[in-house]
Amino acid sequence: MRIAFVAVFTWFLLLASPALAEELDLELVLLADATGSIDDAEIRFQRAGYAEAITDPSVLSAIASNAYGKIVVTYVEWADMFSQDVVVDWTVIDGKASAEEFAGKLMEKPRQAYGRNAIGAALLKGKELIDENAYTGLRRVIDLSADSANNWNGPPIREARDTVVSAGIVINGLAVLCRHCSGRPVSYDLEQRFHDEIIGGPAAFVVTADSAETFADAVRKKLILEIATKPEDAEKILTRLARAE
Repeated sequence: MRIAFVAVFTWFLLLASPALAEELDLELVLLADATGSIDDAEIRFQRAGYAEAITDPSVLSAIASNAYGKIVVTYVEWADMFSQDVVVDWTVIDGKASAEEFAGKLMEKPRQAYGRNAIGAALLKGKELIDENAYTGLRRVIDLSADSANNWNGPPIREARDTVVSAGIVINGLAVLCRHCSGRPVSYDLEQRFHDEIIGGPAAFVVTADSAETFADAVRKKLILEIATKPEDAEKILTRLARAE
C-alpha cells in the first residue's frame, strides 16, 4: 500500500512540476514599428528586411559563435497601447533551416497592429513575452525599431524602460530615418532621443537605418551585435562582412 502511495505521489509531482525551460544563448524580442506613419507597403518592406537579415550567413555565424549555438526570437509589430501583434511566435534558430522557417512565417501573416505610438506599452509587452516563454537565455534583449520617439498613449517610455531594465533585460534600438520615406523628425534628434529615453541596460546601443537601401544592412548589423556574446566576435564578423562587400 505504501509503495503504491509513493508511486502515485511521485506521478502527481511530475504532472504538477513545470517543464524545464530550454537553455540557449539569447532570448530576443523584435519590436517593429507598425504605427500610423507606416503604411502596408512599409510593413512588408520592414518584414522583408528582417527576413533577409535573419537568414544572412553572417548572422548565422554570430549564432554559431556562442556557447549553445542557438537563440530564440519572436517578431512583434507594435502601435498603440492596445495593439501589439505577435507576427511570429518564439522560434528557436540554430541554423539555416530554422532561420528560413522564421523568415517564411514573417512574410505570411497580414498586418494586425494599428494606432498612434505607444512605445512604453510596446516595451512592457516585450518584457511580458520574455517572462512567460518556455526558454532560459544567457541574455535577454528587446530590440525596438521606430521612426519617431513619441508616446501618445499608455505608460511613459522612461517608466517602462526602467521596469524592463530592472528585470535584467537589455533594450536596443533601431532608429529608422527613412523607408519609403517618412524621413527624419524635424523637431528633435531621433538617435539622441533613443539614447536618452528608450535604450537601456549593459552595452545597450542604437543602430540607424538612414535609407531604404540600407535598411536590411542596418538590421543585419544590429542582429550581429545583439547575438554575438563577445564584442570581439561581433567585430570579427562585421569586419569580414565589410571586406566581402
